[in-house]
Amino acid sequence: MAIHQPVDFENNVSRALKDTQLIRNIQSAMDTLVLKRKTVFSDAAEIEKLRALGNSIKTNALGKLPELLQQLEEKCTANGIQVHWAETIPEANQLVLDIMKSHGATRLVKGKSMVSEEIELNAYLQAHGIEALETDLGEFIIQLNNETPAHIIVPAIHKNRDQISKIFHDNIPDAPYTENVDELNAIARQTLRKKFEKADVGLSGVNFAVAETGTLCLVENEGNGRMCTTAPPVHIALMGLEKVIEKLEELPPMLRLLIGSATGQLITTYVNMITSPRKPGEKDGPKEVHLVILDNGRSKIYADPQRRQTLYCIRCGTCLSHCPVYNRIGGHAYGYIYPGPIGKILNPQVEGLEAAGVLATASSLCNACEEVCPVRIPIPELIRRIRNESYSNDPDSAVAGHGYKRNWIESLTWKMWAVANTYPLLNAIGLRILGLLGAKLPKVGPLKHWTRYRKAPEFAPRSLHELVKQIGVDHE
Repeated sequence: MAIHQPVDFENNVSRALKDTQLIRNIQSAMDTLVLKRKTVFSDAAEIEKLRALGNSIKTNALGKLPELLQQLEEKCTANGIQVHWAETIPEANQLVLDIMKSHGATRLVKGKSMVSEEIELNAYLQAHGIEALETDLGEFIIQLNNETPAHIIVPAIHKNRDQISKIFHDNIPDAPYTENVDELNAIARQTLRKKFEKADVGLSGVNFAVAETGTLCLVENEGNGRMCTTAPPVHIALMGLEKVIEKLEELPPMLRLLIGSATGQLITTYVNMITSPRKPGEKDGPKEVHLVILDNGRSKIYADPQRRQTLYCIRCGTCLSHCPVYNRIGGHAYGYIYPGPIGKILNPQVEGLEAAGVLATASSLCNACEEVCPVRIPIPELIRRIRNESYSNDPDSAVAGHGYKRNWIESLTWKMWAVANTYPLLNAIGLRILGLLGAKLPKVGPLKHWTRYRKAPEFAPRSLHELVKQIGVDHE
């Protein structure tokens, strides 16, 4: 499990809401992503059938997860892929470092990998004298600017062309200042090409791992991922243990859902199917392929039937694009690598409620995320679960940090409420007192915080029971 300090979410949000340029950048990009998804999934009946199939495939895979992971390891090993298991972030980082050291490697080129961001691999390797270079254009931009991704699919979504031009000019030697997109792409291409040629090891993520065949599937549009997995002599693939599916025939519908939801395409430019290292007679490909499978709290999530649905996520990012909260504050305000609706349920379960439970409060429960999720994760339901766990005193709760918001004043208040609503006479007395107070309730404690953004509750002089009794209606 990662170790993080509690997120200063309130201040993060305040800063984000004051950044008008950030809001404009995010909104412009979100509108485009939403429109592209809507276009590629124009047939409502078809997408609902596809979502149901995606949900079924993930339900099946997670229902058999231990067996499928074992099968994946056996098939990969038989194919010549070396499989490594990491329970924690330090173990995963050490495994990658050990593989690098075993080859005397000092240069790593990276394709897009959210797991590598999750374990903060770049900083770890750099601390051990290894150059780790992002080659996805968005990741490359934010690495130059010493930032983390602002979006699961589009890492630099919070930057506009002017800002990217300045980042390139300030951080790439001899790079001229230009706002021409083609010229910016050419600068990045020229810089990265030299790195591909000299890299000792290439690293990638894994979109899906097929247990039946031991196949690692990666999708991308820029070609950099394919360079990372074929040009260097060693390829390391990182994946969370939930990325496994059972059969190869399940891959096409999952790709259709992932790609359509993520980028609004029918298919990406490159779909990479990696089953083994370079075989005798083949002219390209790595001599070694390593697969590192990360747990980092996932097995604990898996143990709870309801929370297990969090692991259905295929990292398409469409819940972010449709979330009104994310659209207003961007990704960095969340304080974790996984922002938006999926981050609100994943981070608290992995990091603990004291560190990340506050993220679950950043939701209107509008259900937009659930309506577009390609695998039908009930995100609002899980957000409510996280919120409830924050106050729970159940000793059997599996969510780390449960009950961290619970306090004696609130507990006493709810007990008094229960008593007042159990005995009719007490209920009548309480309603009469509230009626006399009307809108003059003292704004102290929780009510003071509530009324910072809301109108204070106003109670009628007489209750509904009294009113219907007055006009002679039998309300028993």
